[in-house]
Amino acid sequence: MAIRDEMKKPLYSYEIKREGGEDVIYVNYLGAPFVPNLSDSPAVMERTVDILIENPNVSRIVFVQQKNYNYDFRETSSLLEIAQFYVYLMKQEKILSRAKLASATDQFFSMRYNEIFSFLSMLKRDPVGAYSELEKMIIRAKIFSDKLGEGLRLDQLNYVGLLERLLGLMNKLQIVQEALSYIDSYQKGDRSIYEKIFRPDVIPNFTFTRLVSDLPSDAEIVDQYEISSKDYDVSLVTIMRKKDEPKLIYHLVPPENILDEDQGMLLNLARGVLIEHQPKAEEFTDTERTRQVFFNVSRDLLQDLAQSKGVKLTYSDLNKLATILVRHTIGFGLIEVLLQDKKLQDITLNAPVSMVPVFVRHQNYDECLSNILPSQEDIDSWAAKFRLISGRPLDESNPILDTQLELGKVRARIAIIQRPLSPDGLAYAIRRHREEPWTFPLFVQNKMINPLAAGVMSFLVDGSRTMLLAGTRSSGKTSLLGSLMLEIIPKYRIIVIEDSLELPVESLRKLEYDILRMKVRSALLKTTTEVSAEDGIRTSLRLGDSSLII
Repeated sequence: MAIRDEMKKPLYSYEIKREGGEDVIYVNYLGAPFVPNLSDSPAVMERTVDILIENPNVSRIVFVQQKNYNYDFRETSSLLEIAQFYVYLMKQEKILSRAKLASATDQFFSMRYNEIFSFLSMLKRDPVGAYSELEKMIIRAKIFSDKLGEGLRLDQLNYVGLLERLLGLMNKLQIVQEALSYIDSYQKGDRSIYEKIFRPDVIPNFTFTRLVSDLPSDAEIVDQYEISSKDYDVSLVTIMRKKDEPKLIYHLVPPENILDEDQGMLLNLARGVLIEHQPKAEEFTDTERTRQVFFNVSRDLLQDLAQSKGVKLTYSDLNKLATILVRHTIGFGLIEVLLQDKKLQDITLNAPVSMVPVFVRHQNYDECLSNILPSQEDIDSWAAKFRLISGRPLDESNPILDTQLELGKVRARIAIIQRPLSPDGLAYAIRRHREEPWTFPLFVQNKMINPLAAGVMSFLVDGSRTMLLAGTRSSGKTSLLGSLMLEIIPKYRIIVIEDSLELPVESLRKLEYDILRMKVRSALLKTTTEVSAEDGIRTSLRLGDSSLII
């Protein structure tokens, strides 16, 4: 949620948005003299519980300030239990009624009323403190009952029974169960216990994608390395293993998540200006040129904003911020950062995307669970861009889209499905291609084939034999076909027919091959303006003698 939208709203106001099948509540803290945090502030916790009392179907809470502070479903559920418990006590139990607090005599009603009222107030601000106080109330009530005569003791024991029942109900609350292991060291007013329960994801205001920034405390670091496209655009990747978990964790820390407050403010202001631009379809036909234009515009804009706000930026900082800005406006967000990792082979985003983390397939660690949770806004935006890039439809009558993405040297095949084929909404499968094409020497070096097999296949190509490559998904069919193309003598003409542009045609052009690429309709599409594969093959026969790659 952008700052410019929130600045128009009153402090502490909130709105509920439906995102990816869940209700998300955004609370405006712009202008507040503190950073909103459930673990630090009893006022923030009380205000949040009051909001949840009115809106019991919320799945996530986001505090909007210079950065967005996102509390996930588990953390929100803990507070929802408190809100529901409070409502139960007030409306069903009528805990403050005379009938509950004074069954036989009104002599102690005022004292008990004040005691329970204080407990209820503390319940919303400090539920662990309320639990601790309730235990003390029971002890005091029992001691007091021993001092009373027979007539009043029965009434006091009824009150003790009420308090013990409240304690039993509180023992079932999730937040109390999580805090029990720390309750012995708890002191009144100490909120450090909540730091172990509430850990918000801090999201820069210029993006919607959630990123779990904290490393899991019970995870073992297996590997750590840096990825980058430029010297100023460096991300840190940490591979971790959690006990009894089948998948490793792929933890990404991109540069946008470690910016200081001033840089984040500049990016948000610049993004507010750039998103006013409505891109045209022709701007996506040459994405590299468009990105360069936007990069230059972004850099100039950020420089002007930095001067007007009195923020000092180095040349490297300026380039870094401009790169991030392009990535989160006309680009593909953190997907671009993932594609910088040469060790990743596949990236999958399963529907409903906003509720499921991104999965990646690593060349060394197989399938891993990432710390990235894209938003519905991101997913919809990417789908629109891929439609423009490919020129292919993606709607309910055409729920499948096969296309490709090129970012400098990085190439990837994109497969997208949506409703009705994917009943939970958009889903993506991204296959990253090698930046440099595979060759037979590389296959031999990596012990994928032996020199004899490489020689035999090269001999078959040299003899102009027809070959069929078949295999399962991810078996290396495209890689092997690309290496076979390099065995063709450059004096021969080559015609390539593809439904998704994956073969290393550009690399062959640089080697001065006489090569022509043709793009035909995907076999998964029934109707489109593209030519069918059959017509493409027939046409290729009229384009002169050539080696035909289909």
